Amino acid sequence: MTLSVDELRNTVANLKKEGLNSQQIADELSLSQDTVAWLASTGAANDEQPEDIRIGWRTIGARPVRTEAMASIFADVIIEEIEDDVDTIVGISLNGILFAYEIAKFLDVEVSIHRNVEGGPGLGSLSNKYSQVNGKRVVIIDDVLSSGTTMRNTISMMKEMGAEVKLCMVLVNKTTLNEIEEVPLRGIIRAVAV
Repeated sequence: MTLSVDELRNTVANLKKEGLNSQQIADELSLSQDTVAWLASTGAANDEQPEDIRIGWRTIGARPVRTEAMASIFADVIIEEIEDDVDTIVGISLNGILFAYEIAKFLDVEVSIHRNVEGGPGLGSLSNKYSQVNGKRVVIIDDVLSSGTTMRNTISMMKEMGAEVKLCMVLVNKTTLNEIEEVPLRGIIRAVAV
């Protein structure tokens, strides 16, 4: 379902009322944080609308068998890019977790969950309930790359924690980037405005 700008503004306002922060709203709507900030603003005439593409992948996420099928594609690309040079798949919460878990099963490696938070590079935390990354070769997984802020923050945190980041992968890459922070970046789909 395509939403108008006014409907997106209302959705952002409602999600804020529910207690979600701009990072969480961006994840929920598969929009950049800049677009969420613009939608949350009063919409003054001098506010320039950011260029963005809204990605909806509910058809995949609603059925575990479809998520598993996508994870097999992710795993195939990982093998193609870095062979078996990976110890741990790191899923970025919220939407990267689903894929990371399934990819780790395909590759028979460990899985870690990283929670990004708003703020500067490296902010976030790794869940203690899953694998840790110190001394590990990791692949970072998320659903959508918009501006790259979340991925950059996660790369920074993984390096601070002693991981070697071998590859970053997303379901949809909304940029022209093929690497981020000197780490190869692969998207299953690239969706760039022309």
